[in-house]
Amino acid sequence: MKKKASIGIIIGNRDFFPDKLVAEARLDIIEQFEKLKLNYVILGENDTKLGGVETFKDAQKCAELFKQHADEINGVVVILPNFGDERGVAETLKLADLNVPVLIQAYPDELTKLDVARRRDSWCGKISVCNNLYQYGIKYTLTDKHVLHPKDPAFAKELADFVAVCRVVQGLRKVRIGAVGARPGGFNTVRYSEKILQRNGISVTTVDLSEILGNANKLTADHPEVKEHLDTILAYAPKGKTPDEAMIQIAKLDVVLKHFMDDNYLDATAIQCWTSLQQNYGCNVCTSMSMMSENMLPSACEVDVTGTLTMYAMQLASGSPSALVDWNNNYADDDTKCVLFHCGNWAKSFLPDIQISNAPILGTTVGVENTYGALDGRTPASPLTYGRISTDDPKGVIKVYLGEGELTNDPLNTFGNRAVAQIDELQDLMQYVCKNGFEHHVVMNASKTAAILEEALGNYMGWEVYNHSTSK
Repeated sequence: MKKKASIGIIIGNRDFFPDKLVAEARLDIIEQFEKLKLNYVILGENDTKLGGVETFKDAQKCAELFKQHADEINGVVVILPNFGDERGVAETLKLADLNVPVLIQAYPDELTKLDVARRRDSWCGKISVCNNLYQYGIKYTLTDKHVLHPKDPAFAKELADFVAVCRVVQGLRKVRIGAVGARPGGFNTVRYSEKILQRNGISVTTVDLSEILGNANKLTADHPEVKEHLDTILAYAPKGKTPDEAMIQIAKLDVVLKHFMDDNYLDATAIQCWTSLQQNYGCNVCTSMSMMSENMLPSACEVDVTGTLTMYAMQLASGSPSALVDWNNNYADDDTKCVLFHCGNWAKSFLPDIQISNAPILGTTVGVENTYGALDGRTPASPLTYGRISTDDPKGVIKVYLGEGELTNDPLNTFGNRAVAQIDELQDLMQYVCKNGFEHHVVMNASKTAAILEEALGNYMGWEVYNHSTSK
């Protein structure tokens, strides 16, 4: 059984400061973790002096404790109730060798308590700890305020965001993505480097589309799994005018895709859609992709592997589904708004008026009757985080852009999956996207998590990150 993720806690100490500061800090931080229902790993009060870390022996004890829980610790929080011992903190992290995100907190002093018996000097101590971690090559995260009491409501937000950073980093370092079929010939834009991804811990498992379609065609309408999946699909979205025969085709394909994901322990998929699927099988795979994304197994079309990687990263940051969309149209003459669109594979969370339908644009070349399975629905007003992860093959790096905006309720008379986005300095963003060779696909998530993603992808994954929301 998989253990729930935990955060390791190091309480730094320096012996000529009052002991009670360490004891109080221990109670403060445990209280905050329990309020947020977070698991934690911390030295016992009797393992070292008050459970703090100061000497090398203390560091050894704390590191050994962390090693015993290495399979569950995905981040470490350093608490500085006083100046702390920078070597103790750095040695603990070096010896534990967890390679996880680290958050540095420091207590504020009170102007009325700066005498020898009650002063903290954590403001200064935090600088020393960070200096040592920098020397050791250990990456770390800072609170927005240099000093911040654990009981300050702002710290609860900082801690929750840090936990999200840990989720993103841990998830991306071991994610497994399934690439179903070949990239459509007309979509050079979704080319990517599998080798660059693998160097970053991201594995891609491929399968020929013919294998998937061949296995689906072997199934019959009365197969128990087909019946079960059909019932699940009908419970997920109204079928609208979709013919029963098309619904069975969709259900058979859904069965085979689930087997492929289960057999290969996949976290996400990128699937070849047009035009082979429609011409050789007679339906769209959008409904299955939507259901997977809704169930936190993101799925992107056009074999956009780095697109689904972006979906997965945003999902980890927010705890909610993501959707792959096209930067598709201007919105009248409003330079801060644009139309986001796709044939119809967005997660149900984005589509309160969801309905199984067809894909009119694709239907002009393959016949509308072969495109059932696309979804129809409009995304209402909500927060927006957008972004894109891409491999820059000539440079041998992974690059990212991201930002925040809003999805609006502005009128939009069209079909498919659609939304209107409002983004400050949108024209500058489009300049950046085009000049830096990014794809026409972007990912949206109904959250405000750009800062979390920037910290996880830039600081810890080491990727080149441009945050449009903070660039001005």
